[in-house]
Amino acid sequence: MAGIDLHTHLAPVLTDADVAALPGVERDGGRLVVDGSRVGMPRLYQPEALTVWLAERGLDAGAVSAPPPFFRQHLGPDDAAVWVKAVNDGVLRAVEGRPSLLPMAYLPLDQPEAAAAELTRLLAEGADWAGFAASAGGGSVSLAASRLDPLWELLAADGRPLLLHPGSSPDSRLDEFYLANLLGNPYETGVAVAQLLFGDVPGRFPGLRFLLVHCGGVVASVLGRWQRGVDTERPGLPALQAPLTEALGAFYADCLAHDPAVVDLAVARFGGDRIVLGSDWPFPMGSDDPASLVAHLDGDLVRRISEENARTLLSSPHRVKEER
Repeated sequence: MAGIDLHTHLAPVLTDADVAALPGVERDGGRLVVDGSRVGMPRLYQPEALTVWLAERGLDAGAVSAPPPFFRQHLGPDDAAVWVKAVNDGVLRAVEGRPSLLPMAYLPLDQPEAAAAELTRLLAEGADWAGFAASAGGGSVSLAASRLDPLWELLAADGRPLLLHPGSSPDSRLDEFYLANLLGNPYETGVAVAQLLFGDVPGRFPGLRFLLVHCGGVVASVLGRWQRGVDTERPGLPALQAPLTEALGAFYADCLAHDPAVVDLAVARFGGDRIVLGSDWPFPMGSDDPASLVAHLDGDLVRRISEENARTLLSSPHRVKEER
């Protein structure tokens, strides 16, 4: 089946000069050691393996972002600026010469000013980024914070999507039973989306488009509860101009739920035109066949999820101008 996988990962290809100049980064054989931890399995460093994997599944392309071990949200603003430039240049090296791999640049939401500066650099240099990626929750500032307004303005004007991938949850209770991933990841996505919705970020910056991984985390299951809080004027909640279901129109979600019932709920909440394929390649918590996650749906909807929705999301005024 033709289609586009919007949730795959590769490690950035860092030069020897990068590694020598970046504190906390070393090379151990073919893998990187970041802040004392060796990052990822070998396939994370093998773009050719991802290309083969996509072709074997009949997929036309995969959107590629750096995974959370490369977020490094503890860095100060100066170090973060240097680090994200190295990461983004490295992502471009990883996909170079492989047109089926669509790069997404990382923006550090823990350092809003550095994120805006990096986006300004990327836009000026004009590389063909499919979109951008950032940390949902984790160490990011509140996504409703005014410090992020310059970044939202730039992203809204550009039109390319921002993939929100959960960072490491600060909740130490999740240290046991692998809960940082099993529960923390969907929870952190929920925190980020709540901040965006209650902060009226999509309303204040029309043109913003977000992509949520892991089928939107907890969002689909708690959206009704959030709306009930607004309707009953719970303390601390602003009066919103539109129902949350309308504001959710700025969000897409991938299908990576591992449960057909949850995929069905996401379709009902986000809409059939806002669900896309996502595998989380090459991580064990991903899917070896993302199309199988939506195979129970109506055939026309499967086709839209597999291809049309992704192409709509990846289109932007920026790309239309270039094509002309």
